[in-house]
Amino acid sequence: MKIRVISSKDEIATIENEEIVHLAFRPSNTDIFTLIKTCPKLKALHIPSSYKKTISKSTLMFLEMQGIELLEGDVWGHRKDINEYYEIKPHILDRIKELKNEGKSKEEVVSKLGMETRLSKDLLEFLV
Repeated sequence: MKIRVISSKDEIATIENEEIVHLAFRPSNTDIFTLIKTCPKLKALHIPSSYKKTISKSTLMFLEMQGIELLEGDVWGHRKDINEYYEIKPHILDRIKELKNEGKSKEEVVSKLGMETRLSKDLLEFLV
């Protein structure tokens, strides 16, 4: 699974058909609305914790109405100059299936993988 990393407002116009996007800049309401317009298949918006606190209530309500989840977290160690996508390794998705097959609850899977990976709790919950 790949997460498109966007590091500036100018990049929003250059993308299309992404399902998960990480914003590495502090987005305005206009930036988020533009992103949703250019990516109609968007399922989740991933932003750093400090930026999430600045998202307006109207934008949060709009995201909810559109069925788009707002996830909190960072993409650790990602270098945008090398690859525009942050990849969630297939073994992590396999590990989720394995833990679910063992009968673990969603909370247990998230807790266990939170210790094993550097992925945020919100992102892990979305994946599960």
